[in-house]
Amino acid sequence: MSVNYESRYAIGPHETKALDTKALRDNFLIENVFADDTIQLVYTHYDRYLAGGAKPVGKPLPLETIDALKASYFLERRELGIINVGGAGKVSVDGEVYELGFKEALYVGRGHRDVVFYSDDAGRPAKFYLNSAPAHRAYPSKKVTKAEAETVELGSLETANHRVINKLLVNSVVETCQLQMGMTELKTGSVWNTMPAHTHDRRMEVYFYFEVPEGQSVSHFMGQPEETRHIWMQNEQAVISPPWSIHAGAGTSNYTFIWGMAGENLDYDDMDKRAITELK
Repeated sequence: MSVNYESRYAIGPHETKALDTKALRDNFLIENVFADDTIQLVYTHYDRYLAGGAKPVGKPLPLETIDALKASYFLERRELGIINVGGAGKVSVDGEVYELGFKEALYVGRGHRDVVFYSDDAGRPAKFYLNSAPAHRAYPSKKVTKAEAETVELGSLETANHRVINKLLVNSVVETCQLQMGMTELKTGSVWNTMPAHTHDRRMEVYFYFEVPEGQSVSHFMGQPEETRHIWMQNEQAVISPPWSIHAGAGTSNYTFIWGMAGENLDYDDMDKRAITELK
């Protein structure tokens, strides 16, 4: 079997306050998103979300079901979002082949039995970043390029958060049950993402940081606004953000990150904003 996974139980803000650095990382950091010829997954009990990666190098990788789902196939009761952050590749969905280049996305609806990942060139393999959430109905699969995304430019160089938000798999672009995914690219000289910070008690979120230059890092901030914590992260790592937690980061260089979320609704702007001066 080419699928490895681990389960992580949900914990609340009271328990999180007592965690040391290792325990904080063990609960929320997804350290190894990609491994050669393997699908790596983390199943979190926050909204039953799955995050991970598929990196086919020497062979195609079929998306096999995992025991935690108690399903006869992976997408029996789920939907899937895919964004390629590596070399060119292909995804076969019940025999229909989608070519995915760098930073291109694919939504796969509930009910598809056979999903297989391929790289065009083993010397520069594709890296398919995966998010999945439970789904109550089936929607058509759809490829979305950056040109087809809904884009928003926010921030400024003066506040070190000049960035472009690419809304790839959101309800204004593609129909989904609850899964939403997008990609935020920071401009040169900017390091802060998602400022001012916010929570959204009706949804959880996962951040995946990439294009972090060699020798640089990102400090991801989480926790209740009145009692924040930080996790130092390296290139191509992800972090789980509970509904009660802020999710923001500052890097030692500019970088790109993918956000994915699921929960009560599909309203992108459903967030409880907190002023920067309120954070502690």
